[in-house]
Amino acid sequence: MQRRLALPLLLATVLAACGTAPPGRRFPVESRLTPDAASDVAVHALGLVGTPYRYGGNTPDGGFDCSGLIGYVYRHGMTPVLAPRTVSQLAGWGAEVDREALRTGDLVVFGARATHAGIYVGEGRFVHAPSTGGTVRLDRLDGLYWARQQVAFRRP
Repeated sequence: MQRRLALPLLLATVLAACGTAPPGRRFPVESRLTPDAASDVAVHALGLVGTPYRYGGNTPDGGFDCSGLIGYVYRHGMTPVLAPRTVSQLAGWGAEVDREALRTGDLVVFGARATHAGIYVGEGRFVHAPSTGGTVRLDRLDGLYWARQQVAFRRP
């Protein structure tokens, strides 16, 4: 009797193990944007470097805060996408991606409680609107300040 139960239990265990991804590996993440549209997002973001920071800002003429910059760039890309307005909403937008799977146009979200965000533009760099008195700028994820921050990556 125990042998008859052991074989189905062993088979169920093996099949269940086949149905899960190995730890630390995720399936490819789908996106609302084609690779060309994601590249367009990155180029558009780079074109806004130097625009003044303004809390609550969401236009090149009025200035940008970090989420306003993201919303503007996605809204005015080759494939317009309506992005959430706040950083906390951006932290749950799209799908999570691993650092190794980053592509241009993905979001970079900093902080355990999502306090800042930017747009990944490739080669370890991101565009963001960092602070009052500053301007939209290009920074490196491995830069002295940013490398010490908790970071998550999202693909819209």
